[in-house]
Amino acid sequence: MLVEPLLPEPAPKQVEGRPRVPDRQTLCGILFMLHTGIQWEYLPQELGFGSGMTCWRRLAAWNDAGVWDQLHLVLLKKLRAAKKLDWSRAVIDSSHVRAARRGPKAVPARSTEHVRAAGTTSSSTARASHSPFAVVLTGGPATTSPSGCRCCRRSHWSPG
Repeated sequence: MLVEPLLPEPAPKQVEGRPRVPDRQTLCGILFMLHTGIQWEYLPQELGFGSGMTCWRRLAAWNDAGVWDQLHLVLLKKLRAAKKLDWSRAVIDSSHVRAARRGPKAVPARSTEHVRAAGTTSSSTARASHSPFAVVLTGGPATTSPSGCRCCRRSHWSPG
């Protein structure tokens, strides 16, 4: 497995409890979630990936450890060696590439905050929540909003 040597060593357990779910199974759970778009909290226990929270925490820890950047470099190196890169199909996303020159100064926009009518309640989807999943996909922190995250327009559940 290409990913295994890149993963950080797990910290020693502070308290006794359930055994740690193996990294391979957790990675399969993360990939299952990516493929299906299921929310973390609904990841089926029967599949043996561990809980959605386990997968989410492991994804966040691996993201903090730089695993995905390292994996990207390893895969590029292997593809270059096998002459499997087709640069004619490459696309640069302008939201992730620094502009060569500055454009004209932007005119300050009007405030977009809306005044809430008395007696209305706040929706949990109206509050932005940070998703490490969006960090992996987009390369930077993203917030989810009622219209969904900026990478896939889905609402990703995230604790805290």
